[in-house]
Amino acid sequence: MNIVKIPAEKTTPEVELNPNGSIRIKGRSIHENIRDFFNPIEEWIGDYVDNDPAEVTTIDVNLEYFNSATAKALLNILQKLIRVQLKSRKLVVNWYYEEGDEDLQERGEYFASVLKIPFNFRVVR
Repeated sequence: MNIVKIPAEKTTPEVELNPNGSIRIKGRSIHENIRDFFNPIEEWIGDYVDNDPAEVTTIDVNLEYFNSATAKALLNILQKLIRVQLKSRKLVVNWYYEEGDEDLQERGEYFASVLKIPFNFRVVR
């Protein structure tokens, strides 16, 4: 598998997908047609999980703002990543939010509860 790097744009986040187990999503995600943006990412993650994922897969979600369409895409991505645990691999989810941004913190807490997996909550100062 290849490393995929997608630079941030005005309405889409920076994304890095690395077969060594490092996945990073950072920035703002308010694109109107989010499926066009996230479909290739979801496909890469599906291939990564179906093949030989790393012993530890870490996803860093560091979004300062995202819309409801992005929330659905993030849930799809995280649901796919949970499957690495079925292969006796470890999944680490780091959820970053700015100090005082209760909305973003609560979204992460909601995702963790829906997915029934622990998140590491990291405050960005």
